[in-house]
Amino acid sequence: MSIGWHDNTPIYRQLKARVVEMILDGTLKAGDALPSVRQIAADYQLNPITVTRAYQELVEEDLVEKKRGIGMFISEGATEKLFARERDRFVRDEWPAVVGRIRRLGLDLAELLTSATASGTGGAE
Repeated sequence: MSIGWHDNTPIYRQLKARVVEMILDGTLKAGDALPSVRQIAADYQLNPITVTRAYQELVEEDLVEKKRGIGMFISEGATEKLFARERDRFVRDEWPAVVGRIRRLGLDLAELLTSATASGTGGAE
């Protein structure tokens, strides 16, 4: 897990976001173990409380499950839950701005989709 910290967001949220990204891109799959709190704290010179807070939020969102005495593991269904959440967020928060920009620039949505599909940068995955 390679992380560059940013000053404008709490580190525990950045760490949580990185784990979410790794789940979404398939690096972490259901049943995979997360590195221990101590390991992450030592590797990235973080306070263990910071790591614990990030992990606890993932547990509260049912993305990670805690197995007492064993560790933290990616939950079954975490990927599907995240994809659904991210799709909803995109449609609600980002898509209206994209459509507005397309309209302001006088672009044709059908042409953009055809162009993206032809170049391999869009379409169904």
